[in-house]
Amino acid sequence: MAKRTVLVVEDDASIRRGVLDALELAGYETLFAADGVKGLEAALSASCDLVLLDLVLPGPDGLEILEKVREARPTLPVIILTARGEEHDRVRGLKLGADDYVVKPFGVKELLARAEAVLRRSPERPEPVQKVSVPHGTVDLPRREVRFEDGQREELSEREAELLGYFAQNAGRAIAREEILTRVWRLDPAHVETRTIDMHVARLREKLRDNSQAPRILLTVRGKGYLFQKG
Repeated sequence: MAKRTVLVVEDDASIRRGVLDALELAGYETLFAADGVKGLEAALSASCDLVLLDLVLPGPDGLEILEKVREARPTLPVIILTARGEEHDRVRGLKLGADDYVVKPFGVKELLARAEAVLRRSPERPEPVQKVSVPHGTVDLPRREVRFEDGQREELSEREAELLGYFAQNAGRAIAREEILTRVWRLDPAHVETRTIDMHVARLREKLRDNSQAPRILLTVRGKGYLFQKG
């Protein structure tokens, strides 16, 4: 089984180093950010299984980060780190969707136990999709190639293959353009024109022979985004 990755967003260098050391010793991969700006960017775009999020940070604070993460990555587990006197912030954090909290100063064993418990409750990260079945053909994602039953082939760009792979991982679920920008482009949706998603979907439909006027593979869900319909 692949190692789990934990993102630690904590501005206190000594606490951050101690948490990172404890996680690495326990077998986790780690990422870190030392302020709210970098913490928000990492929490929205980094490939991680859990976020340990301090509430008091330079720049956007932990609650602001938590709110944006819940909008863009609703299933990503988050544990907030708080000081003893911040009960109202802990309550607000839980209401915003934090999975748990740890009160400073905390012991390593407690932190690891809470991390393990939250990860056990969280959905498994989907395995990368290798092949995608479409009407009258198959997509080989590692080769970035569509192979049709009539012998014709279409080549996908790297971004098109990554986008189709993400759709296939989440088949049957309407995916917002903002989520796609965050998870596939790894960009902040607030600073990017979501029209780029529509253009890539249009090109994918063309290469998959999916009628743009009446699509059967990549469906448009009004007011939400796109949905991949399994073949």
